[in-house]
Amino acid sequence: MLRLLYSIIWRGGGKMFLIAGLGNPGKQYEYTRHNTGFLVLDIIAEKLGVKINRVKFKGLVAEAIYEGEKILLLKPQTYMNLSGESVSDAVNFYKIPLDRIIIIYDDMDLPAGRLRIRPEGSSGGHRGMDSIIYQLSTDKFCRIRVGIGRPGGEKDAASYVLGNFYGEEAQKIKAAMEAAAQAALHIVNRGVHEAMNKFNSFEA
Repeated sequence: MLRLLYSIIWRGGGKMFLIAGLGNPGKQYEYTRHNTGFLVLDIIAEKLGVKINRVKFKGLVAEAIYEGEKILLLKPQTYMNLSGESVSDAVNFYKIPLDRIIIIYDDMDLPAGRLRIRPEGSSGGHRGMDSIIYQLSTDKFCRIRVGIGRPGGEKDAASYVLGNFYGEEAQKIKAAMEAAAQAALHIVNRGVHEAMNKFNSFEA
């Protein structure tokens, strides 16, 4: 009965939110820094009692209801640099307004464990965001950046983002990912500016 009611609500029309977490498919990338967006989305899915396992829009999706709002959770499976293909397919199919798009991803320009929420802005050199901005032809959509810090010494940035978290860093990132999941749901419920006020000062 509950499942039938859920189905009726979901198909009943009205605008929905898209929350997309960025990452790379495949077991070898599962717990890497560049998969922070995927990991945050898993936390959101757990909070909403859904599993992100349906194949659609060149990604894996789940549908949920939160505080009366319809939400599509999306993990693009195109590899990071083509994330925009998956996001734009979902946005165009459901005609999702720009102010109801939330993208979650890792950011080397923020110290590990910090969060930054913005309602719009450039990619900051993040390839996944470059792709989304290109495919949507705009940068006017909300993003939640989760700080992963920069590599020390001579370590190259590409190998750093594809490496795993460790030690104290792992604890900081875990706390930041939980906060990012809360922030995404806060945006759905209370709006991006309230979420910025509440979470932009977060530091694990």
